[in-house]
Amino acid sequence: MTGVAERYDSATPEADIAKDLVRRSVWIAPALIAGGAIGWGLHGALSAAVGVGIVVGNFLFSAALLTWGARISVAFVLGMAMFGYVLRLGIITVVVLLIKDLAWVELIPLGFTLIITHLGLLLWETQYVSASLAFPGLKPTPDLDTTSKE
Repeated sequence: MTGVAERYDSATPEADIAKDLVRRSVWIAPALIAGGAIGWGLHGALSAAVGVGIVVGNFLFSAALLTWGARISVAFVLGMAMFGYVLRLGIITVVVLLIKDLAWVELIPLGFTLIITHLGLLLWETQYVSASLAFPGLKPTPDLDTTSKE
């Protein structure tokens, strides 16, 4: 016996959900960038694009931390969820503090993009996440095969 919690599949629920969030961000990024461009011109568009990038990076880093923690132990994955959240908030804060004084950064579209994208993507994703141990991660898609099985 090699291990109690050994995984035989390469996909993890955390990575699946993060990839799905990234895929959905492609749909909302143009609207947020256009909103930044309408209100603040090129600098607003760039700020909104950076905001979307920060959010996507945050979700991917979260999935990486949880996947890493899950390979070690249940207690470690819980620690990664709790302390990883604080770490990721700290990283976002540091990034914003580092770029806030650059000439092309507009804080209002950057801030709104960070908030709207985080909340919007999480709310959108809730309808696709399975709360079942039978299907951890994303809900299975319905079978499109309509032939009768007799």
